[in-house]
Amino acid sequence: MIDGFAPHASMLRVAAAILALAANFATAQVATPLPTAGSGIWKAVVPAKPMQGEFDGNDPLGVAAGARIKADCSLNWIDPDEGKRYCFSSGTSLEYFLDRPKFNIARARQGWQKLNARQN
Repeated sequence: MIDGFAPHASMLRVAAAILALAANFATAQVATPLPTAGSGIWKAVVPAKPMQGEFDGNDPLGVAAGARIKADCSLNWIDPDEGKRYCFSSGTSLEYFLDRPKFNIARARQGWQKLNARQN
């Protein structure tokens, strides 16, 4: 009896069940995998089959700057006029590229010629 109140047996069972659940919840260990490098909401899904883009899959803005920056094609754009795929290493690169795609393609082609000339 609590302060002149006699709890009903079903109320005691409910209270006991709540306490048991709370105790189990407090001691439960949830197996949540930790994020790995390159995972998370900022990375698009990497395709199951490798896709190939122009410039051997290198980021066109990197190529335009004279650098080979490999991209996995999870971020890509297909030129509607030529049907060619361009792969990007980051969302920022893709967004910047799309501000002036034709201009950036022309710059990348020039950069690609220079990169290949140095290699030979």
